[in-house]
Amino acid sequence: MALEKFVDSLPIMETAKPTHVDDKGAHYEIEMKEFTQKLHRDLKPTQLFGYNCQYPGPTIHAQRHQPVHVKWINNLPDRHFLPIDKSIHHLDMEPEVRTVVHLHGAETKADSDGYPEAWYTRGFEQKGPLFEREIYEYPNEQRAATLWYHDHAMGITRLNVYAGLEGLYLLHDKAEDRLRLPSGDYDIPLLIQDRTFNEDDGSLFYPRQPNNPGPNFPDPCIVPFFGGNTILVNGKVWPYLEVEPRKYRFRLLNGSNSRGYTLFLDNEQTFYQIASDGGLLRRTVPLTEFEFEPAERIEVIIDFSKHAGKTITLKNNLGPNADPENPIADIMQFRVTLPLKGSDRSRIPKHLSTIPCLRQNDVTKIRNLKLNGGVDHIGRALLLLDNRFWHDPITENPMLGATELWNIINVTNFAHPVHIHLIQFQVLGHQAFDLSLYNETGEIQLIGPMIPPKENERGWKDTIAAPAGQITKLICRFAPYAGLYVWHCHILEHEDYDMMRPMRVVDPTDDTPSPIPPDHGHNPDNDNGTPIERPRPNPPIDHDH
Repeated sequence: MALEKFVDSLPIMETAKPTHVDDKGAHYEIEMKEFTQKLHRDLKPTQLFGYNCQYPGPTIHAQRHQPVHVKWINNLPDRHFLPIDKSIHHLDMEPEVRTVVHLHGAETKADSDGYPEAWYTRGFEQKGPLFEREIYEYPNEQRAATLWYHDHAMGITRLNVYAGLEGLYLLHDKAEDRLRLPSGDYDIPLLIQDRTFNEDDGSLFYPRQPNNPGPNFPDPCIVPFFGGNTILVNGKVWPYLEVEPRKYRFRLLNGSNSRGYTLFLDNEQTFYQIASDGGLLRRTVPLTEFEFEPAERIEVIIDFSKHAGKTITLKNNLGPNADPENPIADIMQFRVTLPLKGSDRSRIPKHLSTIPCLRQNDVTKIRNLKLNGGVDHIGRALLLLDNRFWHDPITENPMLGATELWNIINVTNFAHPVHIHLIQFQVLGHQAFDLSLYNETGEIQLIGPMIPPKENERGWKDTIAAPAGQITKLICRFAPYAGLYVWHCHILEHEDYDMMRPMRVVDPTDDTPSPIPPDHGHNPDNDNGTPIERPRPNPPIDHDH
């Protein structure tokens, strides 16, 4: 379906309204429902799941040190409209439509983090084995940042997010306010996603099986990667935004399931990056192009003051050999057609914030963690963290307050955006190694010196691209809460099968027993009591996407 680009204006998500505010903070009730929404002038209304019948969901604005309490209410139907592979994670024994909300990038207690097995169904009728509470609490003690909320239910995160279950959570503070950054109408979120639509009725298309499925593949069967052929920003297909000739702040979020982007402006003007996942950088970083993996946030200032009357397109660099007619080379348009309402008193500061360096901390443990790719017992693509399945015993048990060095060793042939819950970490650099030699012998042979982090990777991060054939070095302090969390690849098709692992942050002073996930503490048994030996994946697959 060839949809005409730049015919719909960019929508701005509505602001969520609290039901009440008291001395404990702001209280919200946000409902998940099935509904239809028009995503393009020429499309019929599209069936979606959404928060408060909106796609994306309403934006929650919060202030630092002022807690927020949200009752995430599941009023979705019993059956999903997207194809569920019920052969993974015992989904044939679970309700079809399950949800649990993760506030991505937030420092929250474990019982409000959205653990994948803390799911629940409509009206909390059925609950997952790790369900603990109906109302989630977000303390908001961290610095200002662009966070986002999305579904995190075990085995179907890719489908629930693709169906529309995501929204923004903007945390503000006084330190940021003092910088005189563009604000109010000039502070605009851009949630970028890709989708494919069925031509007959405008419904969402999602593949039932991989291309060329094996004879023993189930139907439906999970796919290892899915890239749509249509770009949406804030829930609208290839929109345009009319702007004044002045400075604007844009909060960009890559909300796609699998696709990364390399963004630039077609007039070659400069982005001024001011923030990443965990808030403000130390100093502003001028860029003409930047890479942008799933779940990453990048905040930039664009100055339109010298471009009155011009049309500027935000583009996606697909590489030197790309098809020039590929539709995903375009993201959206800026039309500098509005009159200037008043003098622009906003600034592009050189210095933004002070970020303490975690290198000063004592490192208590170094972990070498591989990103593995292979095929399962029926030949289906299988992605793992450190060659372990989700239900294998927990191996990452950092102590509360401890600082650890995580070496993410990517032995697959494509990049993975790695996300660690609870914390914001710092990137120390990337070290290349000979991937061909590793595939032949299993030996890690380093190549050249360590590559320092990019200028715009030197702030607080919760998601980082781990390139193929490189060791991505992260320094992490595990605080402020103990409990059960996860870390995973944020390509959602990988996360669902099976590139996600539990992580327990241990408080040595607390004797209270914490929840034990099913099968994690020991190997599960057969009916006769003998341990089940899970088959490890076969050698790496050719999965270059």
